Amino acid sequence: MTVTVEDPISPDVEGDLVERPALVSSLFPHMSPTLYFSTADERVELLPAEQRKLLKWKITTVTPNVVKNTISRSHFKATKKSHDWLGCWGHHMKSPGFKAIREFQKLNHFPGSFQIGRKDRLWRNLSKMQARFGKREFGFFPRSFILPQDIKLLRKAWEDGGTKQKWIVKPPASARGIGIQVIHKWSQMPRKRPLLVQKYLHKPYLISGNKFDLRIYVYVTSYDPLRIYIFNDGLVRFASCKYSPSMKTLNNKFMHLTNYSVNKKNSEYQSNSDDKACQGHKWALKALWQYLGSQGINTTLIWDKIKDMVIKTIIASDPYVNSLVKMHVRSAYSCHELFGFDIMLDENLKPWVLEVNISPSLHSNTPLDVSIKGQMIRDLLNLAGFVLPLKEDNEPSSSSASSSTSSLCGVVRERWRSDISTDEKVKRAFYLSQRFGDQEFCATILDVLTPNDVRVLAESEDELTRKGDFERVFPSHASSRYLRFFEQPRYLNILLNQWEQKYWLSRSKAINLLRDLCEKRVHLGNLADSVHHWSSKSYHGHRSQLSRSSVMVSQRSDAEDEDLSDREVQSVTMSLPDMSLLSTVSLSPSPTSSSSLVSDSLPSHDDL
Repeated sequence: MTVTVEDPISPDVEGDLVERPALVSSLFPHMSPTLYFSTADERVELLPAEQRKLLKWKITTVTPNVVKNTISRSHFKATKKSHDWLGCWGHHMKSPGFKAIREFQKLNHFPGSFQIGRKDRLWRNLSKMQARFGKREFGFFPRSFILPQDIKLLRKAWEDGGTKQKWIVKPPASARGIGIQVIHKWSQMPRKRPLLVQKYLHKPYLISGNKFDLRIYVYVTSYDPLRIYIFNDGLVRFASCKYSPSMKTLNNKFMHLTNYSVNKKNSEYQSNSDDKACQGHKWALKALWQYLGSQGINTTLIWDKIKDMVIKTIIASDPYVNSLVKMHVRSAYSCHELFGFDIMLDENLKPWVLEVNISPSLHSNTPLDVSIKGQMIRDLLNLAGFVLPLKEDNEPSSSSASSSTSSLCGVVRERWRSDISTDEKVKRAFYLSQRFGDQEFCATILDVLTPNDVRVLAESEDELTRKGDFERVFPSHASSRYLRFFEQPRYLNILLNQWEQKYWLSRSKAINLLRDLCEKRVHLGNLADSVHHWSSKSYHGHRSQLSRSSVMVSQRSDAEDEDLSDREVQSVTMSLPDMSLLSTVSLSPSPTSSSSLVSDSLPSHDDL
């Protein structure tokens, strides 16, 4: 039995728990259902014994209790075996380690995400973006220097700024406030290297005299296409001593640092168990918005600025992550990641990105933590779209060849194949070769949808229905302005952005179109007699470009990115674009079918 997430279900007459089916059905025919993760006041029905055996989760030393509790309610069993688990919440690992992840498994990291998760890499990548696009677009992080490389630049900035400047010093890969100090004299500079030195935000916005920062939860389900979600609640973490700008107070970590792990050691620290209360030294984000709103502050404007910063920061990591995914990950299905953005408001309520955590703390020591993190993890796991593999996929001896022959209907492995037809490669090359800002031309990408287009669009629509209290911020109807920030244009980003622009006010029309295309794709099987090749569609004005694009599929060479800085990443080469190794899949039973595109012999969008 399957059900959509939104379906209302009455409470059990025999108890207080709401019973929910174990699987969430797709909006579309012949698409696989996903596993359902419940809240604490729900009970998930048992799957048949044969399927229940597949519910294995790899437990690591860093798997938080909030994850363990959520997966146990869906009847997952803990395992330490390396071959038969479906999900894992673990450490980030070096990129080659991702090769061991099988097509049906999901790990909570992407290779290369440390490019924004390490403080020094975050600064390098954002400053590179600032150099290209200016401070107006990328002026949301404090001026930073990495020692020892930037020692001369820092010395000059130090001397130019005078004696009243404050600087905050951080080890580039530390967490929980370890090794952080605020200084104002050159003689106070630690000798240990490497080191990140940032301009200190010395005029923060204060509430009741205390400074605070925001922990914003950002979830990326896919990098190609890029899909970014922000959780609509979070944490507000206060310093436990009232703020003073005096130089004499710089050694007081309880005043200048907002980390919970630091401030909980202060005897003055006050806990807060109520997610709606504005009290103590930790609040819910929604409580902060309510408080600021009561002061006449436009919180929507602040939230929009935060979303803008989040999108741009994730985009800064795009070239590294996508290159490493193509090199080391068998299936794009296997990676997803939760980021913890630390953001501070200055006295003018301008938000600043301080750092990004790739393993944000999920410890839940108070009812406030449990309320926010528990709901967030439950919604995240539903959004992730875990699917049950076929039995042969889960056997250690199974080969990739054994999983390449199956029909579309309900078969999970279709998500994991990466082959696309020649026609689809030609279409991708064609759109990627055009002038970037031509919106009218980009809109034609929806005129003829390939089977792979339909699959990606259907997966994105399905995903959106499972978002819970997350909000998708990219793609959106207004996100096309961000496409210019990508180091390389990506076909699927263009596709989804155009889809959102056209259908964001008429989702039901979009869903009906995709349902029809999914249904007809299966019933018609080989569409050779029913549709034209994409390349013979009447794009008469683009024939020469199309021909040139076909050549590009086989002849475009890779260009090395000279800014990849550590040994592992130096070996990464960037393809512009990579047409042959995209982690996508055709809805066609035969990916090499001579006619692999859905053209206007099927109903047009406006007919539905």
